[in-house]
Amino acid sequence: MSVRFLAAALLALPLLGAKETPPPAPEKSQVAWAEHCQGNDGWDTPGPPFRIHGNTWYVGTCGIAAILITCTDGAVLIDSGTAKGSEIVEANIRSIGVKLGDVKAILGSHEHFDHVAGFARLQGLTGAPVLVGTEAAGVIRTGKDDPRDPQFGLHPPMAPVSGSVRGVKDGESLTIAGITLTALATPGHTPGAMSWSWRSCAGKDCRTIVYADSLNPISGDGYRFSDHADYLAAFRAGLARLRVAPCDILITPHPGGSDMPARAGGGSMVGGMNCAQYAEAKSMALGDRLAREAAVK
Repeated sequence: MSVRFLAAALLALPLLGAKETPPPAPEKSQVAWAEHCQGNDGWDTPGPPFRIHGNTWYVGTCGIAAILITCTDGAVLIDSGTAKGSEIVEANIRSIGVKLGDVKAILGSHEHFDHVAGFARLQGLTGAPVLVGTEAAGVIRTGKDDPRDPQFGLHPPMAPVSGSVRGVKDGESLTIAGITLTALATPGHTPGAMSWSWRSCAGKDCRTIVYADSLNPISGDGYRFSDHADYLAAFRAGLARLRVAPCDILITPHPGGSDMPARAGGGSMVGGMNCAQYAEAKSMALGDRLAREAAVK
């Protein structure tokens, strides 16, 4: 064997004592949540909290998401669940060692009772301002449906939020308790629907997380998206924004909407459905809805 060939062969062998970088260990709290909630996505079904990534936690129920982002200066909560579900959110926040007084702001996805009816109760406990899409602020303040909502009249009234409520515009950047979030207007499911984006780090492993709103083209009887040109255009514009958004980890208000149970069951929320795929699926659902409307003129 030539010296050159021998040297090449030795270089091809693993170094003595060298270790391959192991894959990240499954996040046990995610697996525990997936196992606990398997087959039960009830809106008010209690489920344990779990770490999504770094300083971002899932504190909602089995069927409705609520997200807590923590920092040394405090925490930000996104969504509350129903009024009853907010009691589970409260308990989950406490169970991970965060005091309710540390919550410096409560953000909202869309203005339906299954996601934000607990705002009044949680604001009373935390004193935190509520920040929602500009078009959703009136619903949060009054607890009453917006007549422009495709599902107007289908939902029970909510307790109005008497404390601070502020509308947030598309693209607005907020820094709260050392946490920077970007608002991404995604109307369609409701007029004021908002998605949120932020960075979360586990050591040097930093990821962009997007809490993308529901975006399902659902309505009450008699409502036709095709009869509301401006609303339809806004719906499509929101989908376009979401399609190109940086998105390492996708979370949705209904966990099943982005295969969260399956990802959590594998012990990692990284990977799986991303924002572009989610936006494309909702675009197809909207196209199907419009086709059905066209067939029944």
